Amino acid sequence: MNLAVRPSHLSMTPSSRDLMDRALEPHLLIGMPHMTPHGLSETWLMKELGHRHWLMLARDLGMDNADFRTIDGEEAYAAICATSLTAARFNAVRANDILTIQSRISPLSRTQTSTTHVLSVAGGSIGHVELISAFVRRQVKGCNRSITRVTVAKSEAKSFGVSPLAQQAADIRNGRLQTHWELPLVGSDVLRSFRFDPSITQDFNGAGLFYFAEFQAVADRALETWYPGRKPVGRRDVFFLGNTEPNESVSFDLLQSVDQDETFHGEIRRHTGEPIAKVFISAQNACL
Repeated sequence: MNLAVRPSHLSMTPSSRDLMDRALEPHLLIGMPHMTPHGLSETWLMKELGHRHWLMLARDLGMDNADFRTIDGEEAYAAICATSLTAARFNAVRANDILTIQSRISPLSRTQTSTTHVLSVAGGSIGHVELISAFVRRQVKGCNRSITRVTVAKSEAKSFGVSPLAQQAADIRNGRLQTHWELPLVGSDVLRSFRFDPSITQDFNGAGLFYFAEFQAVADRALETWYPGRKPVGRRDVFFLGNTEPNESVSFDLLQSVDQDETFHGEIRRHTGEPIAKVFISAQNACL
């Protein structure tokens, strides 16, 4: 009887650092989990890029895994506070294509980091994404509304980059920005409202936070209800202002619809009406 013997070097469990490097491999074979009927799934992509963002951040800090800790040893998270997608052509992607993701990291401060990701298939560009994160922790255990920024133990003084997206996010949070995409940020009436009850097993991440990629998914659910058959997304900016608890509903409130319903501005709000994200969406080839 012949027995298949696994080579000893293959039976060894790889280290977390080795697996981080593998997870950052720039080439991915696209299959059904990555797709929608209209091409590459933006929600899947943002989750994948969020994962890469955290691994790149851990590697940049010289860590063996993404177990971020505050100076006093408490658990911290690299929470996404802004995302920007431009020049998207996700409808050009098909199953069995090879997606290439070329990524770069740039620390912006001791608490904030930017990663940029250039996406291509067969040498053709299908989009560009920037993610901004900030280290945070809960001030009150189990309360997502008590999130506050912190410095992690391994962060050190170094040269910092500049990101217009990060500056826009800060200006929006502090009320210093009056317009974005030439759309007013204040004084708009709610045109339509879509309520959504998040699922704790589907929409929240392992840290117990409403996952950043689900914010845009809520907006898309609303727009698909109101504008069936709309053009594919070509550009999207999301600015995160807070989070919600697992037992709370959220709503997407549409504030503006312009360019023959090709450009939208809305807010994700908690059931109390408090905004937790501003969302800007534009169709492919829309005039901005």
